[in-house]
Amino acid sequence: MEKLTGTLVLAVFTAVLGSLQYGYSLGVINAPQKVILGHYARSLGFHNLSTSLPKQPESSSMLTMYWALSVAMFPVGGILSSFLVGFVADFRGRIKGMLVLNILAMVASLLMSLAKMGSPHIMVISGRALMGFYCGLSSGLVPMYIGEIAPVKYRGALGTLHQLAIVTGILISQVLGLDSLLGNDNMWHVLLGLSGVFAVLQSFLLPMCPESPRYLYIKLGKKEEACKSLKRFKGKYDTSRDIAEMQAEKEEAMKEAQVSMWMLVRSQVYRQQLFVALMMHLSQQFSGINAIFYYSTDIFQTAGVAQPVYATIGVGVVNTVFTLVSVVLVDRAGRRTLMLVGLAGMCLCAVGMTVGLVYQNTYSWMNYLSMTAIFLFVCFFEIGPGPIPWFIVAELFSQSPRPAAIALAGCCNWTSNFIIGMFFPYVEVICGTYVFIIFVVLLFGFTLYTCFRVPETKGKTFEEIAMLFQHGRVVVASQHGVEAELEQLQGTTEA
Repeated sequence: MEKLTGTLVLAVFTAVLGSLQYGYSLGVINAPQKVILGHYARSLGFHNLSTSLPKQPESSSMLTMYWALSVAMFPVGGILSSFLVGFVADFRGRIKGMLVLNILAMVASLLMSLAKMGSPHIMVISGRALMGFYCGLSSGLVPMYIGEIAPVKYRGALGTLHQLAIVTGILISQVLGLDSLLGNDNMWHVLLGLSGVFAVLQSFLLPMCPESPRYLYIKLGKKEEACKSLKRFKGKYDTSRDIAEMQAEKEEAMKEAQVSMWMLVRSQVYRQQLFVALMMHLSQQFSGINAIFYYSTDIFQTAGVAQPVYATIGVGVVNTVFTLVSVVLVDRAGRRTLMLVGLAGMCLCAVGMTVGLVYQNTYSWMNYLSMTAIFLFVCFFEIGPGPIPWFIVAELFSQSPRPAAIALAGCCNWTSNFIIGMFFPYVEVICGTYVFIIFVVLLFGFTLYTCFRVPETKGKTFEEIAMLFQHGRVVVASQHGVEAELEQLQGTTEA
């Protein structure tokens, strides 16, 4: 029986509140930059400074350093905590793990909301680092929990809600960050501290949500509690089929020791799945989406848009709408199909962006080509490469290696995010208007890899997905000849 019950909807909604907080924290720092720098300057003793950067080289470089830390400590916190996803998920379970994590989020929000009362640069940087640490764990736990409780029929759609919540959080932060709302000199600390609201709400709702039945049965061996959890998620039905599937997965897991991240990296058994998982996350971060947002305001301004900030918010709206489109399509068209369409479309849009930037001073209409390319690029990103990498990792691995795999994929994602944020401005200076050619090449490579190496997981159980990779290994092994197979059989009782 596969239907959406009230308990399932509540559990998924509660879980993605962590994703909403991640998106809000990701986008909230951009809008009030000049206002925050003004408070940094006054706190550091630059009394003659306004909200802009100072003219003195020493003070200017110091403010630049503090601002860089305010931005960069968020992904640094995420990188560090992503290694702990497996430990937190298995130590006390998915629900209690998310509940404890909210303490970090609340402390981080409190630090930032009180920044005007102390040293704002220290309190904001500390709050951002702590919030990044929370988001690194949350971005692993949320897709893991949703992937384990979602019925096979709706697993893709429900998994996509993680990305939908992220982009919704970014959009909320963009709107609230307007100068007329909270992005001003009086309210910027409230803007930064508001992320704690999501943590408080989630803390009230999590105790109402059942624990993952897969965790209860496979990890803890509690069959009765797992059956109760299944019935809460799916209604009254015969749980024997689901229990049998989990039993088969448990038996497979018992044949092998608990898989750590180091063991997962070294294991040949999971190498294909791990490579696919990491490439999916690399294709998300190195697609150029962050560069698009970096360029968008300048392009809109050049095109004559009176208020480019509202056009950038328009990009955020498109971002959210097409994530909703992905929610509808992912269990119909399939993960692999949407990834291919998304990556190929982004590749063509990157070509359009390059042409538009190169010829923007020659032909005035080229600015509109660039603007169109921006909106289409975002559309294609949210159809596939945006949401799918987050939840497909949970689909590719069985219960035993799943926490370690999600931790490694999360670390890959956060590290890539940090690299793009740190080095893209320097690459942009070197390459100038031709910078998007780099993303054209990368996107073309990611498209080819997805076409030839990524299997379709739509409508398949975890065991069936594992069999896809086992079948792939058998095919590869057979290519080495019958002699190699006979040589392997000599060591078995059947031989």
